[in-house]
Amino acid sequence: MRKVSLDRARAGYRVARTILSLDGVVLLSAGTVLTDEMIATLESYNFTEIYIEDDLSRDIKNPEVVREEIVTEVKAKIKNIMTSPSIRISVDGKKILEIVDKLLGNILQSDQIVLNISDIRSIDDYTFSHSVNVCILSLIIGIAMGVKGDNLKDLGTGALLHDVGKVMVSEDILLKPSCLSKNEFEEAKRHTAYGYEILRNSSSINTAVQEIALYHHERLDGSGYPYGLKNSEIPLYARIVAVADVYDALTTDRVYRKKMLPHEVVDYMYSLSNKHFDRSVLDAFTKHVAHFPIGTAVLLNTGEKGLVSRYNPQFPNRPVIRIVMDEAGKMLVNHKEVDLSKRLEYRIIDIWDI
Repeated sequence: MRKVSLDRARAGYRVARTILSLDGVVLLSAGTVLTDEMIATLESYNFTEIYIEDDLSRDIKNPEVVREEIVTEVKAKIKNIMTSPSIRISVDGKKILEIVDKLLGNILQSDQIVLNISDIRSIDDYTFSHSVNVCILSLIIGIAMGVKGDNLKDLGTGALLHDVGKVMVSEDILLKPSCLSKNEFEEAKRHTAYGYEILRNSSSINTAVQEIALYHHERLDGSGYPYGLKNSEIPLYARIVAVADVYDALTTDRVYRKKMLPHEVVDYMYSLSNKHFDRSVLDAFTKHVAHFPIGTAVLLNTGEKGLVSRYNPQFPNRPVIRIVMDEAGKMLVNHKEVDLSKRLEYRIIDIWDI
């Protein structure tokens, strides 16, 4: 299994993972052989990628920290909550906690928690997918940092609702395909305060959860908003959600920009370590999130090319690579697997499109 851009998909490719709309409607089932009409349908839904199965990627499986059907179910529930007229006033905290409990229970059942944000999602569904992904990422970071019990549930609830205040901001601003004016940017930034007020009015939502909505755009050097807090003035949970929020946002296609690759975002965030982001949070995050997701096509320093076939949980930036092309550019009949954690002379130097 490997992921390809939809604009590189061709009739005859075999779909590796079922593609669903946010409402749970099956658009294409796993095993379906693509046609031009099917590709056009996916384009009309604003999907940008697809998983395919071919000879190069046969037997490459993507382990799920949270089962795909649960993620789909949760996204649909979040969409219903976020599009309800009452969301502009308050949130039912008990319903949100039920969602967090379901996600958390699935995460804690995983043998090894190395997350590959790998869902195939439409640009149109960004708001709801983003909320769920930020929740999953934040829970994983929290677990790695020793957050437990009800505190972990508070973290998950706040992460799921971190952007709830955006329901008060015009979609013309949120979805504007060009740069925001100064006034538009100031209004967009108010989503933190809007979210805080909504959560203050909500049942079964405590102060720790409310503060995540208010402070998740604060930065350690004081350059964030709304109050320009610094270092430990920013609650730990807000510092955790800040990392999860930026990572998921930058690794997702938006109407106004193309996504960055996971390893590029990790490098970027580390360049802002202890300036924007808490280094201890980043360290916990990068130990449990794949720098090169399974199925990614990579170029090695030897000139050989291959696919990421397995994780190394102890070395997330040095996975196992299935080499499919030699240094001369010839496709190999017999592929070989190279474990970068054991073969230190090998390095990933770039991503390539097959």
